[in-house]
Amino acid sequence: MSGSERGHRHRAEAETGPRPKGIERFVAGAYRRRMAVHAMVGFLVLSGLWAWNELPVEAFPDLTNNQAVVVTEAPGLSATEVEQQVTYPIETALMGVPRSQEVRSLSKFGLSIVTIVFDDDVPVYFARQLVAERVNDARARLPEGTEPALGPVATAFGEIYQYLIEGDVADPMTKKALQDWDVRTRLRAVRGVSEINSWGGQTKEFHVLVDPRKLDRFGLPLRQVVTALSENNATFSGGFIEHRSERFTVRGLGLATGIEDLKRIVVATVDSVPVFVSDVADVGVGEMPRSGAVTRDGKGESVAGMVIMLQGENGKRIAERVKAKVKEIAESLPKGLSIVPFYDQSEVIDRTSHTVRKNLLEGSLLVVLVLFIFLKDLRAALVVAAVIPLSMLVGFLGMKIFGVSANLMSLGAIDFGLIVDGAVVMIENFIRRKTEKGAEPRRARTRQEARDVHRGRRRRGGEADPLRRPDHHRGLPADLHARGARGEDVQADGDHRLLGDPRLAPPLVHRRSRRLGARPEGDDARARRGVVPAPAPLLRRPPRRRDGPPARTLGVALAVVVVALASIPFLGSEFMPRLDEGAILIESRKLPSVSLPESVEISTKLERIVATFPEVKQVVTKIGRPDVATEAMGIYQGDVYVNLHPRDEWKSRWTKES
Repeated sequence: MSGSERGHRHRAEAETGPRPKGIERFVAGAYRRRMAVHAMVGFLVLSGLWAWNELPVEAFPDLTNNQAVVVTEAPGLSATEVEQQVTYPIETALMGVPRSQEVRSLSKFGLSIVTIVFDDDVPVYFARQLVAERVNDARARLPEGTEPALGPVATAFGEIYQYLIEGDVADPMTKKALQDWDVRTRLRAVRGVSEINSWGGQTKEFHVLVDPRKLDRFGLPLRQVVTALSENNATFSGGFIEHRSERFTVRGLGLATGIEDLKRIVVATVDSVPVFVSDVADVGVGEMPRSGAVTRDGKGESVAGMVIMLQGENGKRIAERVKAKVKEIAESLPKGLSIVPFYDQSEVIDRTSHTVRKNLLEGSLLVVLVLFIFLKDLRAALVVAAVIPLSMLVGFLGMKIFGVSANLMSLGAIDFGLIVDGAVVMIENFIRRKTEKGAEPRRARTRQEARDVHRGRRRRGGEADPLRRPDHHRGLPADLHARGARGEDVQADGDHRLLGDPRLAPPLVHRRSRRLGARPEGDDARARRGVVPAPAPLLRRPPRRRDGPPARTLGVALAVVVVALASIPFLGSEFMPRLDEGAILIESRKLPSVSLPESVEISTKLERIVATFPEVKQVVTKIGRPDVATEAMGIYQGDVYVNLHPRDEWKSRWTKES
């Protein structure tokens, strides 16, 4: 080392003290490269803002496990037959799929649902590929007419938007055709949407009602009518003809376009006379057998659509895109028809975001207030409070990296006390040393203050002050706790809190140290008495007995424990925080043998009763299951969505619970 380098090092040590080690080296480096520290803080702020903008926003965390669902419709089969002929072959084919945890199933009349659960780290599309390969192997063992299909790439929390096709100018069959062939296809094109499910209404079909007596008169079996309909309702290729340097394609146009085409299909020839479908059957328009319906406001049936979000997408953004698309579609609907929403998850998300913002703002203000009361320095309180947004932004960055969504639980779990406790200890030590007599270089003083905090001790006349140890010692093992009480170095390496916690304080204090601690010098004891006047005499008072604590102290401690235990039955115990969605969901159940028309009639009467309350804005009932069986409810079950007016518009004294 050259003489100039040694001289430079000695001058630096004379100003800042001996060369630091460990965490002290980090603090010392922060002073030497303050611009780099500020640049790093700026980078963390920008990264945190980017992460917050990209985080999926939800009302509650999605607790659904990693799964793939196989849905198979088996019309006409009872629950027992579905279990034996459909569910069991698919379930056995899915046994032993790599990285799977369990396979479970549900068999109902005409419906089979098989769910296979994978490890959490298995990509969802890779899992679906494994399931699709196994299901293809099981197709040969399934009854004719059954077609297993994978459910949407979504979870139960993905139902973000539901709407009705309303208008008195069209019947439920026309509304259902509009929903299936126009609204549904256009909404599926919205980025981030997995599926648009239709619920209720009547799907149009052409019905051929065969008369057995007419079949017997011509001596024809029923199967021959079915075969004639299937073979004569298709378009086929007849090859091509080349003529005079040109090629002409020959096509057979046999696709029926309406009732008259179906009537003119030839079933057979009897005594050289063709027998048409109209000779043995009545052909007309009817509705497809259905397993669900939708009613609204006690006015009868309607048609509903459900927007299902792609798994892992941002619910709030998808809802905004869907609403913009719905507004565009509504302008092109036939006159007299409209799209009326009755469930919008973005409203729940907005209420959740408002609750979280309110809690975070109030918590931050409370922290600043408490810090100001105890530190008696507004600038010091603001320096400590500056740790809160930085730590939160770093937390957002971690949430983005590890795939944690922003919701009421993840954001509500932020503890301001844990975030700022290290910075409080450091700033308080700065203020205390500022009030002590004696002048020393500003950089050396702030570096020494930070070193004292990170060593877990406060220097006062060369002795440790165990009553003023920082919060870093709380929860340490007994041996480390004793070392801290003796004033020895304690390195709590595992207790680093959030990145950017007290490490930001030294550079800020170094810049503001001339203004911090603006109280009279010398009487630090009086300053401490002004902050905590009550505990000091109690701590200085010696115990009356050497063989145990004073009776008064023991009695107070016992009374506090008794009161705390007695309050447990009155405390709430919920896994999820409460959130008022501004609506009520009622589940209705009828006899399992009820018919669909009777179930619709009962639900309509229920809606009329609920709608008598002036607080009710809209009532919608979903009965049974939708076209894509994302739910397995029977027609005897119904979900009643009761949308309420805003609370400030209520005119009666009713509460939501009453």
